[in-house]
Amino acid sequence: MRSRVTLVLAITAVVLGGVLLVPTAYARLASDDGSGGGGGGTSSVAAPAPAPPPPPTLAAGPVSVSFKGEFFSWALLDRKTGKISGSPNMTATSSTESMIKAWIVSDYLRQLGDKEPSAAMKEAARVAIVDSNDGAANKVYAAAGGSYKVPPNGLPGPVIQRAIKICGLTDTKRGNVPKYEGWWSFTRMSPRDAVRVGDCIADGKAAGPKWTKWVLDQMSKVRGTTAAKDQKASSGGGRWGIIDGLPKSITAQGPVSIKNGWTPIYGDGTWHVNCLAVTSKWSLAVMLRYPIRTGLDYGAKVCASVTTQLVTPQPGAALKVPQQPVGKL
Repeated sequence: MRSRVTLVLAITAVVLGGVLLVPTAYARLASDDGSGGGGGGTSSVAAPAPAPPPPPTLAAGPVSVSFKGEFFSWALLDRKTGKISGSPNMTATSSTESMIKAWIVSDYLRQLGDKEPSAAMKEAARVAIVDSNDGAANKVYAAAGGSYKVPPNGLPGPVIQRAIKICGLTDTKRGNVPKYEGWWSFTRMSPRDAVRVGDCIADGKAAGPKWTKWVLDQMSKVRGTTAAKDQKASSGGGRWGIIDGLPKSITAQGPVSIKNGWTPIYGDGTWHVNCLAVTSKWSLAVMLRYPIRTGLDYGAKVCASVTTQLVTPQPGAALKVPQQPVGKL
């Protein structure tokens, strides 16, 4: 009898609880679908804010330059994907001139490992990049194991051979000017290989873990213009070219490390001008040969023009944002 009374009481409690719960649940549903209180049957959902566009960078694209000279070539390496794009002749070679100094310094410092160079050698390495000082570069080249003797096997000297091996170069060869064949400045390199060297310096293979940041920092501090006052017999101002073609929206993202090379070549009547720049996102090289009478400024402006045309998105370009439909429940 007692258990039967207990069962009846339990059933009664469940039924009453259900009566109490159902209106509460109904009220909640009515509130969620907007049908309670206001009389409206639907509600609009605001479209999500569009994701901000990626910051400007350099990316593969068409380049048009009205170039007056015998050699014009460029290459761009996307450091995220490793893809190289450029002019149809980006595998053709020209003399590196002082552009190769960034590798020479890196090769020397990598061989030191964790050791510190002498104060004099560290200063030589610094001004070889910052002021493109030839005498300082020669000291570093010799300390790295370089020699002006022409190897008998037709290959470049050991410093350049290491660049080929460590950076995966495919087009680089020793100079082909008989009187200067063993000189580092006459090493023949393509823009495709030059951007590989830039990437090799930036990713740490060239200078090693201790010295990579130092080398990139010196390259970001290159100074001096194309003006005659900044151009000396064995050093010169090298802050021009690619750096001038970059908008503030890119330079503000982080340091741009550069090393240019430029020489009015003895005897052939041409400027050999090369521009190299590397950031965390890309590596760009432009290589030129053109008549000396045209001047150094001309080459600097060509390098800048190529750079500006590769900026993506172009400054002032309208950003198309897809329209988001307004959803309804």
